[in-house]
Amino acid sequence: MEKEGMKLILCEDVDKLGHMGDTVTVADGYARNFLVPRKLAVPVSSASAKQVQHELGIIRRREEKLRAEQSAQARKLEGVTVEIKVRAGEGDKIFGSVTGAQIAEQLVALGHEIDKKAVLLKEHIKELGIFTVPVRLGKGIEANVRVWVSPLEPEKAPEEAPAEAGEEG
Repeated sequence: MEKEGMKLILCEDVDKLGHMGDTVTVADGYARNFLVPRKLAVPVSSASAKQVQHELGIIRRREEKLRAEQSAQARKLEGVTVEIKVRAGEGDKIFGSVTGAQIAEQLVALGHEIDKKAVLLKEHIKELGIFTVPVRLGKGIEANVRVWVSPLEPEKAPEEAPAEAGEEG
């Protein structure tokens, strides 16, 4: 004897069950006590099922458009090199470190809308050089940005400025 379950349409992705829009069969208790009250799913037989399917179609089209925009942005970012100037000591070691927030700031300055959380640095950069840093733009969409960490130019000798001031007076 096979157990009967409740047929539902998922309104959102549910781990280990299915993706938004999928029709699934689950135990009655799981449906009544968890999925339906949290608005994660609606019964297939309900009047709202057609409404949900219509809304899911709209959501899918919106998500496809967003993914296309994110893919286009990823293609633009692939060729970008960001230069960050830092104070450096001997052996190409830098004072402090370069963070994901600094990289995101430079990308924003170049006209790319990037959140600092999207920059996926495993560790802060602590030396001079060129690094490849992944930037996550959406689900499964990443772009690799080159980050060039270079030393600050040494400042001019401070003796020059007071000498000029003394000549005027």
